[in-house]
Amino acid sequence: MTKIYTRWQKKIIEEALTTRRVILLSGARQCGKTTLAKQLATAETIYRTLDDLAIRQIAESDPHGFVQHASQMLIIDEVQRVPSLLSAIKKTVDEDTRPGQYLLTGSANIQSLPSVQESLAGRIRKVRLRCLAQGELLGVEPSFLANAFNQTFSKKLKSTYDRKSILELAFRGGFPEIIKLKANERQRWHKDYIAALLERDLKDVAKITQHRAMHDLVNILAAWSGKFMDISAIGAGLSIRRPTIESYVNALEALYLVERVHPWVNTDYERVGKQSKIYMTDCGLMTAILRWHMPQVELDPDRSGKLIETFIFNELAALTDVGAGTYDLFHYRDREQREIDFLIERDDHALLGIEVKAGSTISTADFKHLKWFKDNIAKKRVFVGVVLYSGEYVGSMGENLWAVPYGALWHNDI
Repeated sequence: MTKIYTRWQKKIIEEALTTRRVILLSGARQCGKTTLAKQLATAETIYRTLDDLAIRQIAESDPHGFVQHASQMLIIDEVQRVPSLLSAIKKTVDEDTRPGQYLLTGSANIQSLPSVQESLAGRIRKVRLRCLAQGELLGVEPSFLANAFNQTFSKKLKSTYDRKSILELAFRGGFPEIIKLKANERQRWHKDYIAALLERDLKDVAKITQHRAMHDLVNILAAWSGKFMDISAIGAGLSIRRPTIESYVNALEALYLVERVHPWVNTDYERVGKQSKIYMTDCGLMTAILRWHMPQVELDPDRSGKLIETFIFNELAALTDVGAGTYDLFHYRDREQREIDFLIERDDHALLGIEVKAGSTISTADFKHLKWFKDNIAKKRVFVGVVLYSGEYVGSMGENLWAVPYGALWHNDI
């Protein structure tokens, strides 16, 4: 039996249910949406899943009748399967403005679906649920970003997460169902997962005519994780046109399989880069798609670096999401090839730069781009620079510059 974990987004949804008429909980298949939705249900809540063919047919034939309910709340699971329900919900909540009437879940970004005509603007609160972050697995509160901006890193204990430990966490990934599985069983689960996603769920978000090319594209994007988006290079080995490749990438984004991190461009510095980076949204799934195994990756700096950076993206994205609008996640690169892996902007425009280093040793050279950014771009803004590494201790490397072990992402006592 799959263990039930306390999700960081639960408090956000509970609060939203007291003020908003409709809540949409979206995220990849099997990331825990249904489990979380049912935890939020009361004795009076009605639950309906559109994965059930009979229920889906009823919803399609009478959307307005389907969404009517006399209960405190109606949960509709996998709402993207019947997009016409959104218009019916809009009509209902416009007539009855009580908060907490509908909790919807979706395994696709509903607003990206061509068949969706209704945005429910002003009536809906959207909450993203990702695969389990390490902090959720350990049952700790998400405090890393606040600690980093405030420069209040605890020095009580040394980190026990070396490079190999981080790679093992990355190979596992964060889907709840696979946490306790052995390595070979996890890889089989991940392969079955991606096959089902492309064979069934893809039909909900796009009309795919070249299925072999789509499978190849998934493999290419997994290998591309952590790199700058270049559609021409991505499609070089595929015999399909550029507009088709772009539409296929968009479909995979809609299914929460891949995600773009946009460049930070809020500066008058004219040489700032404009390319987005792309990441797999679960690093365990990434390793299965690429057929990687721990021994070969551990000895390969390029692969291990790519995997660790993707793992850190997964962790930072979850931490950013739970900030509920307080933080936005970017990257930085300019035409002089100065790069910062992740740049997090707080709602008061303070900035946190994060560089990811696979090694356990640290030097002033690792802070070169962070220091340049602090001195030349941030200027009067609050700026903190962090290099995450696989060493044991937190240490100051200059004014507002810190070497921080990976474990500080999910432990308050490091």
